[in-house]
Amino acid sequence: MDKDYNLITVLGPTATGKTKFGVLLAHKLNGEIISADSRQIYRKMDIGTGKDINDYYVQKKIIPYHLIDIKEPGYKYNVYEFQKDFLLVFNDIISRNKLPVLCGGSGLYIESVIKGYKLTEVPINQKLRDELEKINYDDLVKILKSYKKLHNKTDIDTKKRLIRAIEISQYYKTNPEKHIDYPEIKTFVFGIKFDRNTVKKRITQRLEYRLKNGMIEEVKVLLDLGIKPEQLIYYGLEYKYLTYYITGKIKYEEMCTKLNIEIHRFSKRQMTWFRRMERNGIKIHWLDGYLPIEKKIERALSLLEL
Repeated sequence: MDKDYNLITVLGPTATGKTKFGVLLAHKLNGEIISADSRQIYRKMDIGTGKDINDYYVQKKIIPYHLIDIKEPGYKYNVYEFQKDFLLVFNDIISRNKLPVLCGGSGLYIESVIKGYKLTEVPINQKLRDELEKINYDDLVKILKSYKKLHNKTDIDTKKRLIRAIEISQYYKTNPEKHIDYPEIKTFVFGIKFDRNTVKKRITQRLEYRLKNGMIEEVKVLLDLGIKPEQLIYYGLEYKYLTYYITGKIKYEEMCTKLNIEIHRFSKRQMTWFRRMERNGIKIHWLDGYLPIEKKIERALSLLEL
C-alpha cells in the first residue's frame, strides 16, 4: 500500500469516539490534531460542542490541537474561513516535520480541504439581493440554472439560499478566481462506525450525561454574557433547544425529546454525507466502533503498514 500521505483524516458521525481515537493515533504517529468541527472553534461553548479537552491528554502529556477556541461565541464562521485556517495550520505542522491529523464530523469542512475546493470570499451585493428578492422562487431557480448545473440541492432549499447562490455565481462571473497556493493534500481516511441503533443509544446517553453535568448552565452563562438568543439558536442542536428552554419557549421534557431526535437526525445526515464522499472517490477505511481503542489503533497502524 502507498505510504505517501501527508494527512490522516478521522471522521464519523457524532458520539462515535472520533476524538479519543484521533488523539491516540496522533500520539503514535508524532502528529497534531486539526479539529474539523464547525462549532468547537467557539470559546466558552465546551460541553454542547463536545470538546472533551481531557481526551487530548495521553500519558499525562497533551497532544497539540488546533482550530479549537479560536472565535468568540456569536461569530458566524464559515467553510471559506475554515479552509484558510486549515492551510495555515497544515503548513505549520508539516514544516515542523510532524503529521497533521484532521479529526471531526463536519463533512463539508473535511471535504473542502481534502478535495482542495477553490473557495473565494464573496462579498454581499445588496443591490443585486434587492432585485432578486422581487423575483419568485421558480424564476430564481431558472436564473441559477443559467449559471451552472444544480449539483448542490441545498442551493435551492429556500429563497434566501437561492439568492445567495446567484450572488456567488454572479461574483465568479465578473471576478476571475483568485489564485490559491493550495498544497497537494494526500490523505489516508479512517472512519469510526457503529450500527445505527448503537449510535442512537450513545447519543441519548451522552445527552443525558451532559444535561446533568453543566450543559444547561453553559448556555445560561453565554446568555448572561450578552450573546443574543438568536445568535445561539443559529448554532443549532444543543444551543438552539437549550436556548428555547431557558427563554421559556418550551418545557424541559419537550426540550429533551426534541433535542434527542434532532441529534439522531444530524448523525444520520453525517453518514449520508460520508457515503456520498465515498461515492465521489474518497476511500474511507471504516473501523469497527465496538473494538477496544487499543485494537482500533492496532488496526489503523496495520492499514498504514506501520
